[in-house]
Amino acid sequence: MFPRGRKLLLGVAGGISAYKSCELLRRLQDEGFIVDVVPTAASLNFVGKATWEALSGRKVITDLWSDVESVPHISMAKVSDLIVIAPTTADLLAKLASGRADDLLTNIVLASTAPKILVPAMHPEMWSNPATVSNVKILTERGFVVIQPDEGRMTGADFGVGRYPDSWRIIAEINKVSLQAADLVGKRLLITSGGTREPIDPIRFIGNRSSGKQGFALAMAAASRGAQVHLVTANTDLPEIEGITTTAVETAEQMAAILAVEFPHCDALIMSAAVADAKILNYSDEKVKKDSLKTLELDKNPDILLSLAKAKKDSQVIIGFAAETYKDVKDLELSGFTKLASKSLDLIYVNNVSGGAIFGSNKTQGLIIDKEKNVIEVPEISKDTLSDILLDQLVSKLG
Repeated sequence: MFPRGRKLLLGVAGGISAYKSCELLRRLQDEGFIVDVVPTAASLNFVGKATWEALSGRKVITDLWSDVESVPHISMAKVSDLIVIAPTTADLLAKLASGRADDLLTNIVLASTAPKILVPAMHPEMWSNPATVSNVKILTERGFVVIQPDEGRMTGADFGVGRYPDSWRIIAEINKVSLQAADLVGKRLLITSGGTREPIDPIRFIGNRSSGKQGFALAMAAASRGAQVHLVTANTDLPEIEGITTTAVETAEQMAAILAVEFPHCDALIMSAAVADAKILNYSDEKVKKDSLKTLELDKNPDILLSLAKAKKDSQVIIGFAAETYKDVKDLELSGFTKLASKSLDLIYVNNVSGGAIFGSNKTQGLIIDKEKNVIEVPEISKDTLSDILLDQLVSKLG
């Protein structure tokens, strides 16, 4: 499984247990994190830069004076959702407690507002030294999360408290701090976004106002929760999301073809794209002159959701979207129930787009309806927030 969503910075200090962070890196990727590794100069004596780049699949910067044009200590501080330093040596604890910033890692820590988790690992005498005890106390009071070391054998014959914790302990603490466990790890999600277009000629088309923002928000949220995401997007100008597969299409038939291949292999389909109901029968390979553009012959596009629902396995979940112009919530609810039943969906989100609302906006409001006839009224919220609400529902239905 490859990294999917949340960005985590893994700092590695110069202790013998630095090699254990190679395993931690792998487990973090399994949890849905994209991991940037920042090793200290001393740690490179134990694990080299090439190893971290090979395991993370990402470029590793080891000092303040590399890639200076990108100002890495600021840029990396801003993009990291979480900072974990494992192992954290006694020396690094002292530096952090005193607010020193004399290398890339300590500069990033000082510049970051993200939660920070420290994983101390050192000989028992160093861990119990009053200076270390005081430094841990200071850092804890400043909001750092300090994971208690394990007890066990150290290098040589030494035994006591100070051993690098098992990866599962560290990850449990990370998920607790990040307030969001990767509850979609191992799940494959197929998500559509944007609005399909049906060409009239090489220049013109019929389409709709969908921007694709909701689908991209869903893809980002699902990736952040550990899912393997395939985003099929129609006519959007939004930047691709790192860590997911994106396929661009234009027409409803192109989208239908991709989904027909991918749907049997997914655990859930979230159909947030606005698919054109009709296509042009009298398409012209040449530009139609204005005087000749009087009538358009239309034919129905395939009902993608209905066809996929007929092929759905019991273990799969399908979530649909419906844009309506009913201003009365009862009419909106009735329309949602009708479409939910007619297309054999597990869940539908129906919203009111009267007056151009919702499309292109960062906000949304509507109704969530499931096949058990539960209705959740959604007030005006961000599309990011709606994404997590819908994914909570999905997790429940996937069991």
